[in-house]
Amino acid sequence: MVLGPFSGMPSADEGAFDRLQASIDPAWIDEALEATGTATMRRRRLPAEQVIWLVLGMAVYRGRPIDELVERLDLVLPDSGKRLMARSAVAQARARLGEEPLKWLFERCAQKWAHESARRHAWRGLALYGVDGTTARIPDSPENRAFFGHQDAGGSRGVSGYPLARIVTLMALRSHLLAGAALGPYGDERPFARELWPSLPDDSLAIVDRNFLAAGILIPIAGSGQNRHWLTRATKRTRWTTLRKLGPGDDLVELEVSREARRANPSLPRTWTMRAIQYRRPGFRPQVLLTSLLDPKRYPSGEVVALYHERWELELGFDEVKTDMLERQEAIRSRTPKGVLQELWAIALAYNLVRLEMERIAAEAGVLPCRISFVTSLRLIRDEWMWAAASRSPGAIPRNLRRLREELLRFVLPERRTKRSYPRAVKIKMSNYPRKRPATAARRRPK
Repeated sequence: MVLGPFSGMPSADEGAFDRLQASIDPAWIDEALEATGTATMRRRRLPAEQVIWLVLGMAVYRGRPIDELVERLDLVLPDSGKRLMARSAVAQARARLGEEPLKWLFERCAQKWAHESARRHAWRGLALYGVDGTTARIPDSPENRAFFGHQDAGGSRGVSGYPLARIVTLMALRSHLLAGAALGPYGDERPFARELWPSLPDDSLAIVDRNFLAAGILIPIAGSGQNRHWLTRATKRTRWTTLRKLGPGDDLVELEVSREARRANPSLPRTWTMRAIQYRRPGFRPQVLLTSLLDPKRYPSGEVVALYHERWELELGFDEVKTDMLERQEAIRSRTPKGVLQELWAIALAYNLVRLEMERIAAEAGVLPCRISFVTSLRLIRDEWMWAAASRSPGAIPRNLRRLREELLRFVLPERRTKRSYPRAVKIKMSNYPRKRPATAARRRPK
């Protein structure tokens, strides 16, 4: 059996740290390595199963050098001789591991944790998910720029200063646990969303941004499962024909599927039936929601309107990763495409580990998971993980963790104030210094 980096710690029932470690079944790590052909065949100083924990440590401890993490997390084999490892040896170990084991492990854990969580916090029998995309800046190496690409800055301004990776996630909205992710080169996020639809279970609702309002994107949700639905907001250009009234501001409508969409996917119908719900929030312009939830009695319009705004939980999740986990340093460490993907899968898995413990804390505190402080939970896990690795008195860990978990009030956030309004605005003026675009950097580089 493969052990985590803290073998000898007390059982998983003793506290948050031990439950965090035990959340990843050691057998899953074995399966990840076997399924991807990266199982360690001989006793290296840093075998593959330990490299998995190293990359997870890189996601949790943003400011720690990698070689220090190997030493502080006690990842090398006890009988390997020297305690210090050359950085080149760590880089070689990561390259041998690749991205596939981390991807496999993330997907296995997400399937177990996120879907169970979404079912626990369902709405009218439907598990709630959100889908949206974001980007991650990555180191500006020739390999990364060639593989991932960049954003066009427009006009004569060239391209973005850093290469960008595209990330699209499927999130259980009421616990923030990631149920799926699609990673790749920068570009349109909608094709990435199609990769996530097989992860949607039956009896579910996916809430998406209006950018995803396209027949080729949304129709397959209902077509490849039972009672799978979608909800989004109409754009200014969306046009439909009203079939009949379902209630005040609530209509059954029909949209025409474009010729371009049917050429790309001949299985699409010529017309598309959906429900249009008109509403207006105080201080905002009138809006229209479009959804496949056609039954107004089973799915009341007022509840659907309130539900749509839970989509913003996805934005909060992205902020938790970028601001808190990555400490606003979005450019991650790896200078090769395989290393970038490996690191991104590890960040997604580490985020889920934190969120899983937050859901447990919420259950003990008797509140919803969104009422638990991500920052406080992340600090607890960071402190206990590092302390446990360095401690020579593991018997004290359960007592310390029990004390911390008895102070649940410091984890619980106040209830959301839903009537606040924050129009988008720039808080800090952009720098007056000229942008350092890749072409500018090349001209200044000494020969």
